[in-house]
Amino acid sequence: MGTGHGNTGGNGGSAPGAEDGKADLRQLLRQLDLPVSAALVVLTLASAVTEGAGLVLLVPMLAALGGGAGHVPEFIARLGLPVQLEPLLVLFVALILLRGAVAIGRDIASLTFETRLVDGLRRRAWHALLRSDWRQLSAMRQSDVQSLLVSNIDRIGHGVNQLLALCVNGATLVALGVAALAISPTVVAVAALGGVAVVAAHRGMRRRAHALGQQISHAYETVHAALTDTLGALRIVKSYNREDRAEQDLFTAFSALRRAERRYARDNGMARMALQSGGALVLAVLVWLAIARWHLGTAAILPLVALFARALPLLGTVQESWQNWSHSRPALDATVAFLATFEGSREADTMSGQAAQPVPAPLHELALRAVTVRHADRAAPALDAVTLALPVGSTTILSGPSGAGKSTVADVLGGLMAPDAGDLLLDGVALDPARRRGWRDRVAYVQQDPVLFHASIRDNLLWAAPGANEAHLQAALRDASAEFVFALPDGLDTMVGDRGARLSGGERQRIALARGLLRDPALLILDEVTSALDADNEAAVTRAIAGLHGRLTILIIGHRGALASLADHAVRLDGGRVVTNRDMPVT
Repeated sequence: MGTGHGNTGGNGGSAPGAEDGKADLRQLLRQLDLPVSAALVVLTLASAVTEGAGLVLLVPMLAALGGGAGHVPEFIARLGLPVQLEPLLVLFVALILLRGAVAIGRDIASLTFETRLVDGLRRRAWHALLRSDWRQLSAMRQSDVQSLLVSNIDRIGHGVNQLLALCVNGATLVALGVAALAISPTVVAVAALGGVAVVAAHRGMRRRAHALGQQISHAYETVHAALTDTLGALRIVKSYNREDRAEQDLFTAFSALRRAERRYARDNGMARMALQSGGALVLAVLVWLAIARWHLGTAAILPLVALFARALPLLGTVQESWQNWSHSRPALDATVAFLATFEGSREADTMSGQAAQPVPAPLHELALRAVTVRHADRAAPALDAVTLALPVGSTTILSGPSGAGKSTVADVLGGLMAPDAGDLLLDGVALDPARRRGWRDRVAYVQQDPVLFHASIRDNLLWAAPGANEAHLQAALRDASAEFVFALPDGLDTMVGDRGARLSGGERQRIALARGLLRDPALLILDEVTSALDADNEAAVTRAIAGLHGRLTILIIGHRGALASLADHAVRLDGGRVVTNRDMPVT
């Protein structure tokens, strides 16, 4: 695929506005699993209530130790709790056991919620990518997409985890506040004002966390790009003795990532320290006021101190979770932009839900009628009103200078790309989107750099035709002049290595040709298939194509070599137009 920078949702630039933020959150909410969400809400509330109730129980327990119900605040006395130590202790232990069980259920529900949401986003993004129009796919930068599907969506998972922690701890804070209200509304009012002031003071740090999140997203993209580019060029790296440069490029990218992570860790630590210090100051003032000004008794003061001592780290956790969510937001921004781009460029038939319609056989003519194709990044059209006919069973060679539009013609003829104007015709009938997808089942495409998977030869062949039996596999290999497979020690079960690295270029090309022939295609497109082969391998491929002559329609993209002598017709393109279209002399 191309290496251009398609709009895959990069996150450079300024932070999104409020409306963009709302749109991002709406995208996230679309992935929610409602039963799991409901269970999580119930368990979170139950956990918060049990914690608050446990701390409220301290009041009558302390009153029992201090001499009776007279020490219990009026509101708590109305609850009818016994002011006897033994039943209170039993109730307290039962409450702790219940809270522990609720916490286990909440943690499981939280993990299920997070994984389903993140996996749903990843599946949705992958689904959108695979069903996008070929024009959009061919313009994307693969490393950016890999970064988004792996790193960014994992960061969304971390952000969701932090949102859940914020909700859980926020609910617990509310429960503690209610418990404190039962003891002393005045103290709670002053504490709430102090807590709001402390959290509000960290607003600037949350904005900075969002900016650092954007830097980290960009750094991850750079790391993925360095890895992808270098792994795809290891032969060149070694042959040019550029190992030092490749190493430097990758670890320069990693250094930028680590610097951004350190800045975020520093800011997070400073925010935590400031919050803890501010909270401790508020707590100290409250204790002084409760004793010196409001003259609260020990049975009230000690539970309040316990409540606020528990609330202080929770407040810090809430602030940190909020800051971490701000840090993860750019990953969500990027994913939303990605979904908008690729879901918006879905192939027309998949958008309407139509199933691919098979194209009946036999065919008599395949043609282009006044086909025009434009690309967004070019002023001139890639194809300009191209009209071309390929009689069934013929072999046509398509030539022209680089950028003439040869690959675009192949993409349109193969059903990969819909023209902006004009039609792809089968026996004079224009293909609609559903039949265009069905036509792809009748096309085999073999490119200059054959793509083989890290698997056996058998698995690579069956990838194109899962139902093929042994006889079909052997026949396809013979038709492709790939009989060398039968002489290998493991035969069809020979592992080809990463991208076919254990085979020569000519061997890879012939296996790729056999894989295409297994589809029993009506059209075989050969895109510069012999341009990088030596004379012996070129001859082997040429013999294979000569044996297919007349059995199926063949389009050869190229302008020289032995394959040219097999053509019945020659078409030359220049500047997206047909400049020559002639029959070849019979040899």
